[in-house]
Amino acid sequence: MINNSKSNIEYWLALKLVPRLAIHNKLALVETYGLTALFSFNNQASVLSSANGLNVKQLHAFHQPDWQKVTQIIQASDNCKSAIICYDDTCYPQLLKQIYDPPIVLFVQGNSLLLNAPQLAVVGSRSASAGGRETAFRLCQQLTQHNFVITSGLALGIDAAAHQGAINEPASTIAVVATGLDQVYPSRHRSLAQKIIASSGTIISEFIPGTQARAGHFPKRNRLISGLSLGVLVVEAELKSGSLITARCALEQNRDVFAIPSSIENKQAKGCHWLIKQGAKLVEQCADIMDEFAFADKPSLHLKSEAKLLKSATHCINKGGDEINQKVLCNDALLDSVGFEITPVDKVVLRSKLPVEEVLTRLTMLELNGLVSAVPGGYIRTQ
Repeated sequence: MINNSKSNIEYWLALKLVPRLAIHNKLALVETYGLTALFSFNNQASVLSSANGLNVKQLHAFHQPDWQKVTQIIQASDNCKSAIICYDDTCYPQLLKQIYDPPIVLFVQGNSLLLNAPQLAVVGSRSASAGGRETAFRLCQQLTQHNFVITSGLALGIDAAAHQGAINEPASTIAVVATGLDQVYPSRHRSLAQKIIASSGTIISEFIPGTQARAGHFPKRNRLISGLSLGVLVVEAELKSGSLITARCALEQNRDVFAIPSSIENKQAKGCHWLIKQGAKLVEQCADIMDEFAFADKPSLHLKSEAKLLKSATHCINKGGDEINQKVLCNDALLDSVGFEITPVDKVVLRSKLPVEEVLTRLTMLELNGLVSAVPGGYIRTQ
């Protein structure tokens, strides 16, 4: 019998390191073959071959895993006092397993017990008004008194106010970040991050220690904020904002969406007003949210799946989103039309031979699923 001395965490990290293989494909391989059988060990061959649709680099990652890199990741995680929670761990958040592309590994600082507690995501503008910040603080303080954990992204503005409102209550708060846990972004929130941990809160990331903030990481982070939660509350948001991406993720994940109205003169409220028009529940007080979760048989209010394009087609919610997700995630012509170098949108249209509006819509869905990243001048394929 082969003496397999590798731990479960090491195998999951080795799977995470397989390049440009979508998460749902990785999980499908685990389900088919079992985790350890995917990797070579002590000259025992992996069960995988090119027949599994893997390219040369991917097969190499299975046949000759970089165990040294895996050890470095574990050491780096220890250095920043974070636990590594894998997909099959009992502490892994069960709601997150319901989304299309759950991270196979989470790095967690603080109280991991909060991961499976009832959560409400609270998001909004980084340049929020004073009134918006005060509203977020007050509502989050009240929601934690009703045993909700407040989940947000540690960003400036509404995110910070949400964490601060929850931080002194027993249920506390979870910050989902877009960097490795050895860093704090933005750096001015270092003291806030410390307070979250000191108050039995939690900071989590799917990115390995040493990962710096990049534009493409934030949409991936947003899907976790909504995926962890029963619903998403948008306090202030412009029409073109990351907060609406989070709301869109919530729609795809079958989560409730709430929005707070404001003055029609407040440009920060236009995104909230648009969400309300689409079917999000209007929130004026804590009770408006609590009522939605008071009765198990009460129909949930979700955003309408029938969508209207925003003024910018790259910030749209598409009709039949689940159907489009299936198309764009199956190596279709559109994904193949985006290169690993900067690819202008007009070149994607030319290569894919699809209408411009459809291309823009699908590119947004690909970005939400972490397969492409929007950059100046076009898009870059990331997987």
